[in-house]
Amino acid sequence: MTYADGTRSVHAGLPEPTVGQPFLPGPVFAAPYHLDPVTGPGEHGYARTEQPTREALEAAIGELEGGSALAFASGQAAVTAMLLSVLKTGDKVLLPGDGYFPVRAFARGALADLGVESVLVPTAGPYPDLTGLRLVMLETPANPGLDVADIAALADAAHAAGALLAVDNTAATPLGQNPLALGADLVVASGTKALTGHSDLLLGYVAARDPELLAKVENWRKLTGGVPGAFDCWLAHRSIATMDLRLARQSENAAAVATLLAGRTDVTGVRWPGLDGDPSYEIARKQMRRIPGIVAFDLGSAERVARFLQAARLVFAATSFGGVHTTADRRAQFGDDTAPGFVRFSCGIEDTADLVADVSQALDASK
Repeated sequence: MTYADGTRSVHAGLPEPTVGQPFLPGPVFAAPYHLDPVTGPGEHGYARTEQPTREALEAAIGELEGGSALAFASGQAAVTAMLLSVLKTGDKVLLPGDGYFPVRAFARGALADLGVESVLVPTAGPYPDLTGLRLVMLETPANPGLDVADIAALADAAHAAGALLAVDNTAATPLGQNPLALGADLVVASGTKALTGHSDLLLGYVAARDPELLAKVENWRKLTGGVPGAFDCWLAHRSIATMDLRLARQSENAAAVATLLAGRTDVTGVRWPGLDGDPSYEIARKQMRRIPGIVAFDLGSAERVARFLQAARLVFAATSFGGVHTTADRRAQFGDDTAPGFVRFSCGIEDTADLVADVSQALDASK
């Protein structure tokens, strides 16, 4: 039977019901496990290579993404593991020129040092001939500009050129879109953001349907050790149960905030893929089940952004996104190639009317 997203989130990765046992077992705190004196390791031998709490989380993420998943200590750990396990000296990779900037920094540094050539392309394109590429990586919606790429079309083009397609699914989450179902070979994401949504842990993951491809990533993880701890995995698994509810409110809030911003003459560059008229609206409507709670806009100067954040009562000045609290940050201060007054605004789960009223008064106060 096929269940809807809320049901899938609540039940993802849970063990079969057992009388007297909890719905979600508590975290297992152990590094080594008992070995058989004769035959050696059983199902678990050492936590860097196999760990029951982490495996339960991976089962949950895999169910939601439509493949199998591997958890990492952070999103950056996940994406770098994916890149280094797939690419080798002499390969060429296409990366989003407007996506998460540490990925580009990694490409300019570690990948270049290994003899891997990087080609940067904006998420909205245009895309060059993909011949000669080993890997095409998308981030859609892109962070922070929120452009959207056509995953299915680029999967077809990449495969025709003999390349793999990877998609960073951080902003959308597996309840917003399923890149593997659209033809992607790999999904990477930061679980720190909306997947877990409480701003209290670092987490990343890689998902795939091809066992051999994922085995390369898993072997890399075994040898480099970038695994999350048991308690973080348990917190993440617990938090996934409410993801559908959190995303629904965040998306509702983003729609209201984007509409408010688009109607003001003192705000420019409003972007939200769910807003009719947004450059990414048509593609997003085609491939996404829901639009994330992130809105981008420009207040003209760094000084006005500071005044806006100081005047807001419900908007925390903080980096990251996807949490239950509404946050905003000026991305230029973190190295993104954005205008000085560009704001990434992440809607939380506050009541919509309260949030809209607070944003409105803060904008008025910041003029």
